[in-house]
Amino acid sequence: MGVFEVILIALETICSLALIGVILLQNSKEEGLGALAGSSDTYLGRNKNGGKEQKLASATKWIAIVWVILTLALSLF
Repeated sequence: MGVFEVILIALETICSLALIGVILLQNSKEEGLGALAGSSDTYLGRNKNGGKEQKLASATKWIAIVWVILTLALSLF
């Protein structure tokens, strides 16, 4: 196991923990499967005003993208 692999594993572990933390900080939607039937409160409409909800959603997206890239890099090595 090379130094590069150890660094990638450490970064992926940190990224995984950050992703778990950001997801746990988000508010629950409590709609369940009722959201499939249709609702006026859409993802884009809800996040236009900014604030904590939008920042957490954006952080979740970017951390997940980094996590996927790290996972693909680890699979190549």
